[in-house]
Amino acid sequence: MSRPDVVVLDYGSGNLRSAERALAAAGADVRVTDDLRAAATADGLVVPGVGAFAACMAGIEALGAGPVIADRVAAGRPVLGICVGMQVLFAHGEEHGVVTKGLGLLPGGVTRLPATRLPHMGWNTVQAPSSSVLFAGLPDTSRFYFVHSYAVTDPEALAAAGATVTTAHHGADFVAAVERGPLSAAQFHPEKSADTGARLLRNWLAAL
Repeated sequence: MSRPDVVVLDYGSGNLRSAERALAAAGADVRVTDDLRAAATADGLVVPGVGAFAACMAGIEALGAGPVIADRVAAGRPVLGICVGMQVLFAHGEEHGVVTKGLGLLPGGVTRLPATRLPHMGWNTVQAPSSSVLFAGLPDTSRFYFVHSYAVTDPEALAAAGATVTTAHHGADFVAAVERGPLSAAQFHPEKSADTGARLLRNWLAAL
């Protein structure tokens, strides 16, 4: 069986090389590139992201990548968002009182977690529904590595919009992962989540 062709989008943010290595180990032929044609035509597109929502959106807009990501989703071509690369898929993000428009591919917004200890950093379990493709074959005790202070904290509304929603808890329930059609995303870092993250990436690649 041929290895799927995956592009990790380089728009100036994200753990590009660690994502590249993890995807290659999971069975993909991986390119890290800012080439929008490659991003449009690859079997799978990964949108990484670390840091601030507004800075990531600025990088995506400067590259002109927003329409490419949206067109892939509209055409049923798989996209995986990671960390802030997940957050920018939503309608907006609010940081320090400033609201920044997101890509709007998922409904809802990203806000500060109502927790006494931030950032939420380290390993945490998640609650995945049985219908999840990303978490297929992973036990309920599986732990993933998180580093974030902001999240989508209305998982019920997202589920009502037809998404498969996986949650975690830190101060409140929040969206740890989401799947809707060709669009998948994780708030945690699968590339830093050891064997459980590797299994999740293999599950995503198998669905391409």
